[in-house]
Amino acid sequence: MPLRSTDSIVFVYNADSGLFNLLSDMAHKLISPQTYDCQLCMLTHGHLGMHDQWHEYLESLNAKTEFLHRDEFVKKYPEHDAELPALFLSRDNVVELLVAASTIADCSTMEMLIHQVDAKIETVPA
Repeated sequence: MPLRSTDSIVFVYNADSGLFNLLSDMAHKLISPQTYDCQLCMLTHGHLGMHDQWHEYLESLNAKTEFLHRDEFVKKYPEHDAELPALFLSRDNVVELLVAASTIADCSTMEMLIHQVDAKIETVPA
């Protein structure tokens, strides 16, 4: 893979941080999953946390990972206004969109998401 060990992939969920938001999101995913706004979370997390397959995939990447909620991302990277959820590549103090929300939305399975992330990583210059 063309990722460097100093790179980070920033995963940004289309949900806000905090206990109330977590509980609200869990209920929303359970009661009305078809209207839940974060396809990244729907694909990678079950009701009790991250799916093992997704965790193993993340461990296989030659990069650090960072997970942010929408409100945390806006505070940390106010210059970005990409639609969420999305994945960003952080390299040499520059953060760029890696996988757009539309690409994530087109994925109906975790396997499709993994394939899309791999495809985008392959296009990253070494």
